[in-house]
Amino acid sequence: MDQISGEEGRRSPGTGPLAAAAVLGGGEQIAEARALARAFLADLTITHEVAVSERVLQVVQLVVSELVTNALKYAPGPCRLRMRVRDGAVEVTVWDDGPPLPTVRTPDPGRVGQHGLEIVVAACRSFETRQEARGKLVRAAVALDDAPAGGTDRRPGTRSDG
Repeated sequence: MDQISGEEGRRSPGTGPLAAAAVLGGGEQIAEARALARAFLADLTITHEVAVSERVLQVVQLVVSELVTNALKYAPGPCRLRMRVRDGAVEVTVWDDGPPLPTVRTPDPGRVGQHGLEIVVAACRSFETRQEARGKLVRAAVALDDAPAGGTDRRPGTRSDG
């Protein structure tokens, strides 16, 4: 996993978005993506004094794991993971070069597997997918206020006002 640190990588509170990013290229790197999420959230807490609850830590790791797993499973090339704090949430964005947009399936308790995006959508403040000139982008936002998600429009491709 190549960690990318750009101008947004390290900023003081109040001076702009706090972010971390990585390029991932194999199944073994899913655990590394979760580790990057833990390190990013720990840095928010320690260095930038942003409160991160255990629930937010767990949900962000779940979102990172699901989105990176899908990207590595369904797209031919590597994927890019980016996490940043924006509008009171941890925004997790994954880009890959596969053309088809992911589909959030209708809940079905009888179905074995294929529940990942369904869980992500239920746990997040917002979820969106977008076709890019090359590939696709999937973005989910986990609220930092520790309130469980709910009450917003969760259809794929929509974005809530949050």
